Amino acid sequence: MEAPQSAGQGPIGRVAGNGRVRAVSGERGPVDGRVERGNQTRRMVLQRAAEIASIEGLENLSLGRLATELRLSKSGVFSLFGSKEGLQLATVRVAIKFYLEDLLNPNRRIPDGVVKLWSLCESWLQYSKGRAFPGGCFFFATAVEFSARSGKVRDLIAGTQREWITHVEQMIERAVAVGELVPETDGAVLAFELIALLDSANGTSLLHDDDSAYTKASTAILNRLRSASTDKSLLPQAV
Repeated sequence: MEAPQSAGQGPIGRVAGNGRVRAVSGERGPVDGRVERGNQTRRMVLQRAAEIASIEGLENLSLGRLATELRLSKSGVFSLFGSKEGLQLATVRVAIKFYLEDLLNPNRRIPDGVVKLWSLCESWLQYSKGRAFPGGCFFFATAVEFSARSGKVRDLIAGTQREWITHVEQMIERAVAVGELVPETDGAVLAFELIALLDSANGTSLLHDDDSAYTKASTAILNRLRSASTDKSLLPQAV
């Protein structure tokens, strides 16, 4: 999954494993005090925005609410984002940065193959189970919320989801290319199956407050990958 063009417009922040937004390092050098204070306020606002959006949805974000909760001036918050849509887009970009930095990038260090694919799925399950966002997977929630809408926010969410699907499909194709998945593997179908299991674990766990969904999903994913693997010794026998 490559970063959408709109997600690369400078350091915004990222959501840490405890659901908090952390600063992302930018260029070194002298920083104007007012600019830095503005950046700190922006990160603080996005921290709370991400928390709210993951539970209540992006539509429940408002500049006024955030200003009141964080004891900031409404005009100051407005100047950072310009509109509710601007706030929503910035919040989605925070989630994208987390995906890239804490979920996808670490797995890029693993050589192409079935182990890398398995590791990515396990990382995703930990991302959801660990409540990097208080409401589970940010994109699972917002994709449902905006699936029947139109506009820039929906386009950004849809584009990010497409890139995630493409990323998984490409990992499968590479695993086939290196001979670790059987040649007849349909990358699009297998990616659909794996992502469906990940999403199901996330949704079931949240709705029923039952983390056993993650073990079930992990077991199902492992069994599916083992069934398509040319060398089952590359994968664990059980979770």
